[in-house]
Amino acid sequence: MKLLTVAEMALRELSRRRGVLLLLLTLPLLCYVVRHGQIGQSIRFLMLGLAWAVSTAALFASGTSRHIEPRLRLSGYRSHHLYLGRLVAMWLLGLTVATPFFALVALDHGGEVRLGALAAAMALAVTVAAPLGLLIGALVPRELEGTLILLLTISLQMMIDPADSITRLTPFWSSREIGTYAVDHTGSEYLARGLAHGLLFTVIVTAVVATLSSIRLRTRTHLRYAGR
Repeated sequence: MKLLTVAEMALRELSRRRGVLLLLLTLPLLCYVVRHGQIGQSIRFLMLGLAWAVSTAALFASGTSRHIEPRLRLSGYRSHHLYLGRLVAMWLLGLTVATPFFALVALDHGGEVRLGALAAAMALAVTVAAPLGLLIGALVPRELEGTLILLLTISLQMMIDPADSITRLTPFWSSREIGTYAVDHTGSEYLARGLAHGLLFTVIVTAVVATLSSIRLRTRTHLRYAGR
């Protein structure tokens, strides 16, 4: 119940920034439309735009929740309630946003792509993007710097040579692999590699977020010892 309460609070807080959210959610559509003539590129750019939107929303949620976390801790909330609640909120938001885009691609190219794999690629993009945004928010408290880091991450994902082995270190390589399986009808090893990479990345990043959140919430900078 506490976890769901935190998730509801995070979504309510984000809903107040409607202009920013509208701009973020417009990006995946623009990515898709600009490359519409090339099926593979339009779908891959759509997933990167979706990942950007969700990770940026998670970054904002991380920043806006800082001022209420001490009060929630005093009310009996544990650190895992706070970061998992925000994570659940971002996953719900991301899946809600991804659904109409999936329907758009299904109507546009339903007979040309593997829709099941496409749904998995989009869901995995959301799954990875949410903890990534929370991680950057935990490391870089200011939203401007965090947004620039996300921009660099997405830009690197777009520009790097897919054949280069370093691409496996990028956060959304999993969606690219599954997208290739869905669009180019490659072998099932692409699907397996993508799923493994995405789930492993999500687990690792979530664990780092949990560690950083626990450390920060246990450090009470407003308290000072009487002898100092």
